[in-house]
Amino acid sequence: MPNQLPSPLDQVFHALADPTRRGMVERLVRGPASVSELSRPLEMSLPAVLQHLQVLEASGLVRSEKAGRVRTCRIEPDTLRAAEAWVTGQRTAWESRLDRLGDYLARQGTDGHGTDGQGTDGQNTDDSQRGS
Repeated sequence: MPNQLPSPLDQVFHALADPTRRGMVERLVRGPASVSELSRPLEMSLPAVLQHLQVLEASGLVRSEKAGRVRTCRIEPDTLRAAEAWVTGQRTAWESRLDRLGDYLARQGTDGHGTDGQGTDGQNTDDSQRGS
C-alpha cells in the first residue's frame, strides 16, 4: 500500500541504512554524546549532522535533550532491541528452513535418489542421461 505510513521498524531500518547514522549509533551505544562530539569525526557540516540526528530521533533510536547551549544525544535501547528481535526472528526462521532442507537432502542421498544421477544399484536414474 503506497500511501501507508512506515512502521516504526521500517523507520529504524531506514535510519540504519546510512553508514553515517550507523556510526552515530555505534558511538552512542558507548554512552551519551553531545552533537559536537558526534560531528567531530565526520567530514560534513553541522547542519548535515543535525539532519542525520533528526532521522535517528524520528526512528526512535536516539533521544536528545538540550541543557544550555549543549544538545546531548543518547541511544534508546528498547528501540534497538526491537530491531534486534526482528533480525533474530528472521535468522531463526531461515536456520530452521535450512536445517529442514539439509535433512531432506540427507534423506534423498540415503534412499537411492542421490544428486549424482546414480541409484544405489549403480543404475542411471537421471532422465537426461537416458537415450530416449
